[in-house]
Amino acid sequence: MLVASLANPTNSYSRQRLTNYGFETRGWDALPIWNPRSAPVTRDVADALAHGARPTLPDATAPLWNGRRPTTMRGWIDLGRDVFFGYPLRAEVFMEFALAHPELTADVGVQSDGAGLRPGLRVFADVDGRVRVGITCAVCHSSVRDGDTVVGAARRAFDYGRLRLIYYRTTREPVDPELARRMERWGPGRADVTEDEAEDPVAIPDLWGLRAQTALTQAGTIRHVAPSALAIRQETQLLDSNHQRVRPPRELAWALAMYLYALEPPAHPEPRDPREAANEVRAVSAGRALFVNHCHDCHSNAAFGGRPVPYGDVGTNAALATGAARGTGRYRPPPLVNVRDAAPYLHDGAVPTLEDLLNPDRLSSTYSRGPLGAGAVPGHTYGTDWSAGDRAAVVAYLRSL
Repeated sequence: MLVASLANPTNSYSRQRLTNYGFETRGWDALPIWNPRSAPVTRDVADALAHGARPTLPDATAPLWNGRRPTTMRGWIDLGRDVFFGYPLRAEVFMEFALAHPELTADVGVQSDGAGLRPGLRVFADVDGRVRVGITCAVCHSSVRDGDTVVGAARRAFDYGRLRLIYYRTTREPVDPELARRMERWGPGRADVTEDEAEDPVAIPDLWGLRAQTALTQAGTIRHVAPSALAIRQETQLLDSNHQRVRPPRELAWALAMYLYALEPPAHPEPRDPREAANEVRAVSAGRALFVNHCHDCHSNAAFGGRPVPYGDVGTNAALATGAARGTGRYRPPPLVNVRDAAPYLHDGAVPTLEDLLNPDRLSSTYSRGPLGAGAVPGHTYGTDWSAGDRAAVVAYLRSL
Protein backbone atom coordinates (compact mmCIF):
# COMPACT_ATOMS: atom_id res chain seq x y z
CA MET A 1 0.00 0.00 0.00
CA LEU A 2 2.82 2.44 0.82
CA VAL A 3 4.46 1.93 -2.58
CA ALA A 4 1.15 2.37 -4.42
CA SER A 5 0.40 5.57 -2.52
CA LEU A 6 3.59 7.48 -3.34
CA ALA A 7 3.08 9.64 -6.42
CA ASN A 8 6.80 10.33 -6.92
CA PRO A 9 9.03 7.65 -5.36
CA THR A 10 12.16 9.74 -6.00
CA ASN A 11 11.35 12.75 -3.82
CA SER A 12 12.80 12.77 -0.32
CA TYR A 13 9.42 12.28 1.39
CA SER A 14 8.92 9.03 -0.51
CA ARG A 15 12.52 7.82 -0.22
CA GLN A 16 12.46 8.29 3.54
CA ARG A 17 9.35 6.13 3.84
CA LEU A 18 10.45 3.48 1.37
CA THR A 19 13.71 3.15 3.29
CA ASN A 20 12.19 3.01 6.78
CA TYR A 21 8.59 1.78 6.77
CA GLY A 22 7.14 -1.73 6.82
CA PHE A 23 10.25 -3.87 7.44
CA GLU A 24 8.95 -5.43 10.69
CA THR A 25 12.34 -5.88 12.38
CA ARG A 26 14.21 -2.76 11.26
CA GLY A 27 13.68 0.84 10.28
CA TRP A 28 10.71 2.60 11.84
CA ASP A 29 9.07 -0.71 12.73
CA ALA A 30 11.86 -1.27 15.25
CA LEU A 31 11.01 1.94 17.13
CA PRO A 32 9.27 1.51 20.49
CA ILE A 33 5.51 1.94 20.38
CA TRP A 34 4.44 5.03 22.33
CA ASN A 35 1.04 5.41 23.97
CA PRO A 36 1.53 8.77 25.71
CA ARG A 37 0.07 10.20 28.89
CA SER A 38 -1.17 13.72 28.27
CA ALA A 39 -3.64 16.27 29.60
CA PRO A 40 -5.21 19.42 28.16
CA VAL A 41 -3.76 22.85 28.74
CA THR A 42 -6.55 24.38 30.80
CA ARG A 43 -6.90 27.95 32.00
CA ASP A 44 -5.33 26.95 35.33
CA VAL A 45 -2.40 25.26 33.62
CA ALA A 46 -1.82 28.28 31.38
CA ASP A 47 -1.99 30.64 34.38
CA ALA A 48 0.55 28.55 36.28
CA LEU A 49 2.97 28.57 33.34
CA ALA A 50 2.49 32.34 32.98
CA HIS A 51 3.61 32.70 36.60
CA GLY A 52 6.81 30.77 36.06
CA ALA A 53 5.74 27.25 37.04
CA ARG A 54 7.05 24.23 35.21
CA PRO A 55 4.49 21.97 33.49
CA THR A 56 3.29 19.11 35.66
CA LEU A 57 1.25 16.00 35.00
CA PRO A 58 -0.55 14.04 37.75
CA ASP A 59 0.90 10.57 38.26
CA ALA A 60 -2.60 9.13 37.88
CA THR A 61 -2.92 10.39 34.29
CA ALA A 62 -3.79 7.37 32.14
CA PRO A 63 -2.30 6.63 28.71
CA LEU A 64 -4.22 8.07 25.79
CA TRP A 65 -5.44 4.64 24.65
CA ASN A 66 -6.65 1.82 26.89
CA GLY A 67 -5.31 -0.81 24.48
CA ARG A 68 -8.72 -2.11 23.39
CA ARG A 69 -9.62 -1.94 19.72
CA PRO A 70 -12.98 -0.33 19.03
CA THR A 71 -15.66 -2.65 17.67
CA THR A 72 -17.81 0.00 15.95
CA MET A 73 -17.12 2.87 13.57
CA ARG A 74 -18.37 5.28 16.22
CA GLY A 75 -15.74 3.87 18.56
CA TRP A 76 -12.97 4.34 16.00
CA ILE A 77 -14.05 7.93 15.35
CA ASP A 78 -14.17 8.73 19.06
CA LEU A 79 -10.69 7.26 19.52
CA GLY A 80 -9.49 9.29 16.54
CA ARG A 81 -10.75 12.45 18.18
CA ASP A 82 -8.66 11.59 21.25
CA VAL A 83 -5.63 11.23 18.99
CA PHE A 84 -6.34 14.47 17.12
CA PHE A 85 -6.51 16.51 20.31
CA GLY A 86 -4.37 14.44 22.66
CA TYR A 87 -1.44 12.69 20.90
CA PRO A 88 1.62 14.98 21.10
CA LEU A 89 3.49 15.40 17.83
CA ARG A 90 6.49 16.53 19.86
CA ALA A 91 7.55 18.74 22.72
CA GLU A 92 7.35 22.36 21.58
CA VAL A 93 9.53 24.85 23.43
CA PHE A 94 8.01 27.71 21.42
CA MET A 95 4.52 26.95 22.74
CA GLU A 96 5.81 26.64 26.28
CA PHE A 97 7.39 30.05 25.78
CA ALA A 98 4.10 31.49 24.47
CA LEU A 99 2.18 30.22 27.50
CA ALA A 100 4.82 31.75 29.77
CA HIS A 101 4.25 35.08 27.97
CA PRO A 102 0.45 35.26 27.67
CA GLU A 103 0.57 38.71 26.08
CA LEU A 104 1.85 36.91 22.95
CA THR A 105 -0.75 34.21 22.62
CA ALA A 106 -3.52 36.10 20.81
CA ASP A 107 -0.93 37.85 18.64
CA VAL A 108 0.45 34.57 17.30
CA GLY A 109 -2.80 32.59 17.17
CA VAL A 110 -2.43 30.40 20.26
CA GLN A 111 -6.17 30.31 20.83
CA SER A 112 -8.35 29.61 23.84
CA ASP A 113 -11.92 28.32 23.67
CA GLY A 114 -14.85 29.44 25.80
CA ALA A 115 -13.95 26.96 28.54
CA GLY A 116 -10.34 28.16 28.73
CA LEU A 117 -8.84 25.15 26.93
CA ARG A 118 -6.00 25.62 24.45
CA PRO A 119 -6.87 23.34 21.50
CA GLY A 120 -3.75 21.71 20.10
CA LEU A 121 -1.65 22.10 23.24
CA ARG A 122 -1.04 19.35 25.81
CA VAL A 123 1.00 18.79 28.91
CA PHE A 124 2.52 15.34 28.54
CA ALA A 125 5.18 12.94 29.77
CA ASP A 126 7.77 12.88 26.99
CA VAL A 127 9.65 9.81 25.85
CA ASP A 128 12.42 10.57 28.34
CA GLY A 129 9.94 10.97 31.20
CA ARG A 130 10.18 14.76 31.38
CA VAL A 131 6.89 16.66 31.53
CA ARG A 132 6.67 19.09 28.63
CA VAL A 133 4.23 21.19 26.63
CA GLY A 134 3.54 19.63 23.26
CA ILE A 135 1.48 20.23 20.14
CA THR A 136 -1.10 17.99 18.49
CA CYS A 137 -2.86 17.96 15.11
CA ALA A 138 -5.40 20.45 16.49
CA VAL A 139 -2.86 23.27 16.74
CA CYS A 140 -3.04 23.78 12.95
CA HIS A 141 -6.31 22.08 12.03
CA SER A 142 -8.80 23.56 14.48
CA SER A 143 -9.85 27.13 15.01
CA VAL A 144 -11.83 28.86 17.75
CA ARG A 145 -14.83 30.92 16.61
CA ASP A 146 -17.10 32.65 19.10
CA GLY A 147 -15.65 30.47 21.85
CA ASP A 148 -16.31 27.17 20.04
CA THR A 149 -13.65 24.93 18.52
CA VAL A 150 -14.27 24.24 14.83
CA VAL A 151 -12.44 20.98 14.15
CA GLY A 152 -11.00 20.68 10.65
CA ALA A 153 -10.82 24.43 10.07
CA ALA A 154 -7.29 25.62 9.34
CA ARG A 155 -6.02 27.95 12.05
CA ARG A 156 -5.19 30.83 9.79
CA ALA A 157 -4.36 33.08 12.73
CA PHE A 158 -1.49 30.79 13.80
CA ASP A 159 1.74 32.68 13.09
CA TYR A 160 4.35 30.04 13.82
CA GLY A 161 7.19 31.93 12.20
CA ARG A 162 6.52 35.06 14.25
CA LEU A 163 6.32 33.03 17.47
CA ARG A 164 9.66 31.39 16.80
CA LEU A 165 11.34 34.68 15.93
CA ILE A 166 10.09 36.30 19.13
CA TYR A 167 11.40 33.31 21.08
CA TYR A 168 14.86 33.58 19.51
CA ARG A 169 15.04 37.33 20.02
CA THR A 170 13.89 37.12 23.65
CA THR A 171 16.05 34.18 24.71
CA ARG A 172 19.00 35.18 22.50
CA GLU A 173 19.33 31.60 21.36
CA PRO A 174 21.15 31.43 18.03
CA VAL A 175 19.15 30.99 14.84
CA ASP A 176 20.40 30.63 11.30
CA PRO A 177 19.98 34.03 9.59
CA GLU A 178 18.56 32.45 6.43
CA LEU A 179 15.97 30.54 8.45
CA ALA A 180 15.06 33.74 10.30
CA ARG A 181 14.60 35.56 6.99
CA ARG A 182 12.28 32.84 5.77
CA MET A 183 10.22 32.72 8.94
CA GLU A 184 9.76 36.48 8.71
CA ARG A 185 7.98 35.90 5.39
CA TRP A 186 5.65 33.07 6.45
CA GLY A 187 2.95 35.19 8.04
CA PRO A 188 -0.22 33.85 9.70
CA GLY A 189 -1.50 30.49 8.54
CA ARG A 190 1.64 29.55 6.58
CA ALA A 191 4.74 27.49 7.28
CA ASP A 192 7.50 25.70 5.40
CA VAL A 193 7.33 22.10 6.60
CA THR A 194 9.13 20.36 3.73
CA GLU A 195 12.40 18.50 4.13
CA ASP A 196 14.51 20.31 1.52
CA GLU A 197 16.39 23.60 1.26
CA ALA A 198 13.85 25.19 -1.09
CA GLU A 199 11.70 28.05 0.14
CA ASP A 200 8.17 26.73 -0.36
CA PRO A 201 5.85 27.63 2.51
CA VAL A 202 2.23 26.53 2.17
CA ALA A 203 -1.04 27.68 3.62
CA ILE A 204 -2.51 25.43 6.32
CA PRO A 205 -5.35 23.54 4.60
CA ASP A 206 -8.81 22.74 5.90
CA LEU A 207 -9.55 19.04 6.40
CA TRP A 208 -13.02 18.88 4.87
CA GLY A 209 -13.86 16.25 2.28
CA LEU A 210 -10.75 14.10 2.67
CA ARG A 211 -12.60 10.90 1.82
CA ALA A 212 -13.39 12.27 -1.65
CA GLN A 213 -9.81 13.25 -2.48
CA THR A 214 -7.73 11.12 -4.85
CA ALA A 215 -4.54 12.77 -3.58
CA LEU A 216 -3.29 14.07 -0.23
CA THR A 217 -1.28 17.30 0.30
CA GLN A 218 -1.20 20.30 -2.02
CA ALA A 219 1.39 18.75 -4.34
CA GLY A 220 -0.48 15.43 -4.47
CA THR A 221 2.47 13.69 -2.79
CA ILE A 222 0.31 10.76 -1.67
CA ARG A 223 -2.18 8.91 -3.84
CA HIS A 224 -5.28 8.33 -1.75
CA VAL A 225 -5.75 4.80 -3.06
CA ALA A 226 -7.41 3.44 0.10
CA PRO A 227 -8.12 4.45 3.71
CA SER A 228 -4.88 2.73 4.73
CA ALA A 229 -2.96 5.30 2.64
CA LEU A 230 -4.33 8.05 4.87
CA ALA A 231 -3.61 5.96 7.99
CA ILE A 232 0.01 5.42 6.91
CA ARG A 233 0.29 9.14 6.22
CA GLN A 234 -0.87 9.90 9.77
CA GLU A 235 1.33 7.23 11.36
CA THR A 236 4.50 8.38 9.62
CA GLN A 237 3.70 12.04 10.28
CA LEU A 238 3.34 11.36 14.00
CA LEU A 239 6.61 9.45 14.26
CA ASP A 240 8.57 11.78 12.00
CA SER A 241 7.35 14.86 13.88
CA ASN A 242 8.63 13.29 17.10
CA HIS A 243 12.13 13.03 15.61
CA GLN A 244 11.76 9.29 14.87
CA ARG A 245 12.21 8.31 18.52
CA VAL A 246 8.97 6.33 18.86
CA ARG A 247 6.00 5.34 16.75
CA PRO A 248 2.29 5.38 17.53
CA PRO A 249 0.22 2.20 17.78
CA ARG A 250 -1.16 1.57 14.30
CA GLU A 251 -4.63 1.41 15.79
CA LEU A 252 -4.30 5.09 16.68
CA ALA A 253 -3.24 6.03 13.15
CA TRP A 254 -6.25 4.17 11.75
CA ALA A 255 -8.55 5.84 14.28
CA LEU A 256 -7.21 9.26 13.36
CA ALA A 257 -7.89 8.57 9.68
CA MET A 258 -11.47 7.56 10.49
CA TYR A 259 -11.95 10.74 12.52
CA LEU A 260 -10.66 12.90 9.68
CA TYR A 261 -13.04 11.18 7.27
CA ALA A 262 -15.94 12.06 9.57
CA LEU A 263 -15.24 15.81 9.81
CA GLU A 264 -17.93 18.12 8.45
CA PRO A 265 -17.75 21.91 8.05
CA PRO A 266 -20.13 24.10 10.04
CA ALA A 267 -23.41 25.06 8.42
CA HIS A 268 -23.61 28.39 6.62
CA PRO A 269 -25.78 31.05 8.24
CA GLU A 270 -29.00 31.80 6.38
CA PRO A 271 -29.56 35.37 5.06
CA ARG A 272 -31.92 37.29 7.34
CA ASP A 273 -33.35 39.60 4.68
CA PRO A 274 -35.79 37.81 2.28
CA ARG A 275 -34.72 40.07 -0.60
CA GLU A 276 -31.08 39.29 0.09
CA ALA A 277 -31.92 35.59 0.14
CA ALA A 278 -33.75 35.81 -3.21
CA ASN A 279 -30.84 37.67 -4.82
CA GLU A 280 -28.45 35.07 -3.46
CA VAL A 281 -30.48 32.22 -4.93
CA ARG A 282 -30.40 33.84 -8.38
CA ALA A 283 -26.67 34.53 -8.21
CA VAL A 284 -25.90 31.02 -6.97
CA SER A 285 -27.93 29.49 -9.78
CA ALA A 286 -26.09 31.52 -12.42
CA GLY A 287 -22.75 30.78 -10.80
CA ARG A 288 -23.47 27.05 -10.67
CA ALA A 289 -24.03 26.96 -14.43
CA LEU A 290 -20.75 28.77 -15.06
CA PHE A 291 -18.90 26.50 -12.66
CA VAL A 292 -20.25 23.33 -14.30
CA ASN A 293 -19.29 24.59 -17.76
CA HIS A 294 -15.84 25.97 -16.93
CA CYS A 295 -14.52 24.60 -13.62
CA HIS A 296 -15.89 21.10 -13.23
CA ASP A 297 -13.12 19.36 -15.18
CA CYS A 298 -10.66 20.11 -12.36
CA HIS A 299 -13.08 20.38 -9.42
CA SER A 300 -15.08 17.27 -10.16
CA ASN A 301 -15.32 15.13 -7.01
CA ALA A 302 -17.81 15.17 -4.16
CA ALA A 303 -15.76 17.78 -2.26
CA PHE A 304 -15.24 19.86 -5.44
CA GLY A 305 -11.57 18.90 -5.60
CA GLY A 306 -9.93 16.75 -8.22
CA ARG A 307 -6.97 14.85 -9.58
CA PRO A 308 -3.58 16.61 -9.54
CA VAL A 309 -2.77 18.55 -12.69
CA PRO A 310 0.63 19.57 -14.14
CA TYR A 311 1.92 22.65 -12.34
CA GLY A 312 2.47 24.41 -15.67
CA ASP A 313 -1.24 24.19 -16.40
CA VAL A 314 -2.00 26.05 -13.19
CA GLY A 315 0.90 28.50 -13.45
CA THR A 316 1.12 29.36 -9.76
CA ASN A 317 4.37 29.42 -7.77
CA ALA A 318 6.09 26.18 -8.80
CA ALA A 319 8.45 25.75 -5.83
CA LEU A 320 6.39 23.16 -3.98
CA ALA A 321 5.41 21.15 -7.06
CA THR A 322 9.01 20.93 -8.30
CA GLY A 323 10.76 20.71 -4.92
CA ALA A 324 13.03 17.83 -4.00
CA ALA A 325 11.12 17.16 -0.78
CA ARG A 326 7.54 16.49 -1.85
CA GLY A 327 7.39 17.52 -5.48
CA THR A 328 5.39 15.56 -8.03
CA GLY A 329 5.34 18.06 -10.87
CA ARG A 330 1.66 18.63 -10.11
CA TYR A 331 -0.75 20.50 -7.89
CA ARG A 332 -3.96 19.11 -6.48
CA PRO A 333 -7.08 21.19 -7.19
CA PRO A 334 -8.15 22.00 -3.65
CA PRO A 335 -11.53 20.89 -2.33
CA LEU A 336 -13.97 23.78 -2.36
CA VAL A 337 -16.19 22.64 0.51
CA ASN A 338 -16.65 25.67 2.78
CA VAL A 339 -14.27 27.62 0.56
CA ARG A 340 -15.98 30.83 1.71
CA ASP A 341 -14.01 30.55 4.96
CA ALA A 342 -10.76 29.23 3.44
CA ALA A 343 -8.93 32.47 2.62
CA PRO A 344 -6.17 33.11 1.71
CA TYR A 345 -6.26 31.12 -1.52
CA LEU A 346 -3.90 29.08 -3.71
CA HIS A 347 -1.56 26.52 -2.17
CA ASP A 348 0.76 29.22 -0.83
CA GLY A 349 -1.93 31.57 0.47
CA ALA A 350 -1.06 34.30 -2.03
CA VAL A 351 -4.60 35.58 -2.78
CA PRO A 352 -6.71 37.22 -0.04
CA THR A 353 -10.29 36.74 -1.30
CA LEU A 354 -12.36 34.78 -3.81
CA GLU A 355 -13.06 38.05 -5.60
CA ASP A 356 -9.32 38.65 -5.96
CA LEU A 357 -8.78 35.10 -7.21
CA LEU A 358 -11.00 35.79 -10.24
CA ASN A 359 -10.03 39.43 -10.67
CA PRO A 360 -7.54 40.11 -13.49
CA ASP A 361 -6.04 42.95 -11.42
CA ARG A 362 -4.04 40.43 -9.37
CA LEU A 363 -2.11 39.47 -12.53
CA SER A 364 -0.74 43.00 -12.83
CA SER A 365 2.55 44.21 -11.39
CA THR A 366 0.62 47.04 -9.71
CA TYR A 367 -1.48 44.63 -7.62
CA SER A 368 -1.03 45.50 -3.94
CA ARG A 369 -3.60 43.50 -1.96
CA GLY A 370 -1.73 40.19 -1.80
CA PRO A 371 -0.90 38.98 1.73
CA LEU A 372 2.62 38.09 0.59
CA GLY A 373 3.44 41.60 -0.58
CA ALA A 374 2.89 43.90 -3.53
CA GLY A 375 3.19 42.62 -7.08
CA ALA A 376 1.44 40.26 -9.45
CA VAL A 377 0.13 36.92 -8.23
CA PRO A 378 0.38 34.77 -11.36
CA GLY A 379 -1.38 31.55 -12.23
CA HIS A 380 -4.87 30.08 -12.00
CA THR A 381 -6.11 32.53 -14.61
CA TYR A 382 -9.39 30.65 -14.99
CA GLY A 383 -12.27 33.10 -14.82
CA THR A 384 -10.13 36.23 -14.86
CA ASP A 385 -11.34 37.03 -18.41
CA TRP A 386 -15.04 36.83 -17.50
CA SER A 387 -17.34 39.80 -17.07
CA ALA A 388 -17.67 41.31 -13.60
CA GLY A 389 -21.20 39.91 -13.37
CA ASP A 390 -20.12 36.36 -14.18
CA ARG A 391 -17.26 36.55 -11.70
CA ALA A 392 -19.65 37.74 -8.98
CA ALA A 393 -22.06 34.90 -9.78
CA VAL A 394 -19.35 32.26 -9.49
CA VAL A 395 -18.16 33.76 -6.22
CA ALA A 396 -21.75 33.57 -4.92
CA TYR A 397 -21.89 29.89 -5.91
CA LEU A 398 -18.54 29.13 -4.31
CA ARG A 399 -19.68 30.79 -1.09
CA SER A 400 -22.68 28.44 -1.06
CA LEU A 401 -20.61 25.22 -1.15
